[in-house]
Amino acid sequence: MADRTFWRSSTSTSPTPVPVRSWSGSSRPPRTRADVWPATFPEGQGNDFSGRVAEVGPGEAGFSPGDEVMGFTPRAAQADYVRSASDRLARKPPGVPWEVAAAIPAAGATAYAAVRAVRPRPGETVVVSAAAGGVGVVAAQLARLAGARVIGTAGDANAAFLRSLGVEPVRYGDGLLERIQSLAPGAGNVDLAIKLGVAPDRINTIIDGAAASRYGAHSDAQEQADSPPVWEELAQLVAAGELTIPIQSVYPLERVRDAYDELAARHTRGKIVLRVNPD
Repeated sequence: MADRTFWRSSTSTSPTPVPVRSWSGSSRPPRTRADVWPATFPEGQGNDFSGRVAEVGPGEAGFSPGDEVMGFTPRAAQADYVRSASDRLARKPPGVPWEVAAAIPAAGATAYAAVRAVRPRPGETVVVSAAAGGVGVVAAQLARLAGARVIGTAGDANAAFLRSLGVEPVRYGDGLLERIQSLAPGAGNVDLAIKLGVAPDRINTIIDGAAASRYGAHSDAQEQADSPPVWEELAQLVAAGELTIPIQSVYPLERVRDAYDELAARHTRGKIVLRVNPD
């Protein structure tokens, strides 16, 4: 397995190769930066990215300089170049924008694992929490592709956007249980779903691990789908026009602080991306 390096032009803002010239990367929300993304210095930031291979290690046969790829390197993606093992890279389809490709390995894989865990079937109803966020918006669409009716919790500002994806929006906050019941009796998120009679093995949470343990629900997340074949499958859905990954904002790498300030507001639709301008 050879090493590589990437030069990025975009990367996602998340706290946390073959040489590649990279074009994209994504981010995740801070409350206070030190609390949400603790670090032991010297340490980098950012996990997922996309870019072009700049160099390949000795004996590397799977990738060549100039190949367009996406990948995941914990706390190392927000940089001009990224070094990655070849088995942590996936090929980027030509029609997928760099910024979108950079958002697939983390949020896309997490959504993939969550939907796979609950096994939605045609005609069933699935409720997706935070359905306009980076993970939720992908999970909602994957559930629809499986044939399910999808209800998504979100703020009023995202209602029209969710409807455009075929998702039925329901406003979160006080009275959520009653609103969900009025749309689909028997659906909800962990405690709500249990109250409504949903079987624990048809519930997945990526946030409430205590509830998952308490009820025996799933807590599948990125770790359960963290592989290049999954990234490529999702990228092919994007290329085919069957999956939308919204990019809320794109910042140059030197404005990384501004990107995290926006992310800290916790009203992101989809992903925020950092871009490294190529020479």
